[in-house]
Amino acid sequence: MPKIPMPASSHNTALLADLSKAQVDRLTFIDFKLYFLGEIRRADLQKRFQTGAAGATRDLAMYKDVAPENLEFEGSSKVYRPSKAFRPVFEHSVQRALTALSQGFGEIDVDLNEPLIRCDIPTPLSVPSVEVVSVVSSAIFRGLSIRTAYASNTSGASERELVPFALVSNGLRWHIRAFDRKSNTFRDFMLSRMSKTQLLENSPARAEEKFEHDVQWSRIIELELMVHPKVKSPEVIAQDYDMKEGVMRVPVRATNAGYLLRLWNVDCSPDRSAKGNEVMLCLRDPLVLHAAESALLAPGYVDSRPKD
Repeated sequence: MPKIPMPASSHNTALLADLSKAQVDRLTFIDFKLYFLGEIRRADLQKRFQTGAAGATRDLAMYKDVAPENLEFEGSSKVYRPSKAFRPVFEHSVQRALTALSQGFGEIDVDLNEPLIRCDIPTPLSVPSVEVVSVVSSAIFRGLSIRTAYASNTSGASERELVPFALVSNGLRWHIRAFDRKSNTFRDFMLSRMSKTQLLENSPARAEEKFEHDVQWSRIIELELMVHPKVKSPEVIAQDYDMKEGVMRVPVRATNAGYLLRLWNVDCSPDRSAKGNEVMLCLRDPLVLHAAESALLAPGYVDSRPKD
């Protein structure tokens, strides 16, 4: 049985006690879609659970019995949306929600709390607020903007109006790629630095704010990774990364190149001078990063282009 948070005054969670696991799974799915995507349609239930229209209608009616003030029906578009009084019926783990949003599964497997075999997974050090994730993901899904209080380590705290279009994991923490209406540029914004985040229902993304106009997002760079020359047994490292003819080719977005090279400890210096036992790889041609604004994050990268 999924966890149920402290119920809102209008929630009748006692009804859940008599439901089967399959019914609870379907209600959890409805709750998830409303919370993180800002809408649910009958067709979503039909597709996810291979049920008919009548069954989907019953599930929505059952959810309304449990949380009568949580959803509103838009007759013109035949879609249910979260009301202003919406409070989630179930407790959604932010890590599981991010997995579902980024990989398309796991949003209702709420009772699998233990691994199937013994394993040890690092604990994330930077975890965003689940409330922030729900607002941001709804904005991305529906093409809307958000207003948020953002804490920058360079410019301090400020209120921002952003148009997010993608969730991004850099391997250590999550951020969004968004158009910033304050600077009129596309930028990365860390989810953990956002608070007091609101969905702006009447402020959709303008044409020039959509991802198609983000040059750095659209630009794909092919990184050619090689075994670092200081490695004593290069054939072992080449086997680790399944290199072909001593090279591993990885296509990445220009926006993400610097993050990934830092995560992978790839030496991007022109003379391959990085030290440390963690450095096993180097970038074959650091000049390829000149096209990426994120290059400054890459270990050892030097911008050798002539200054204006």
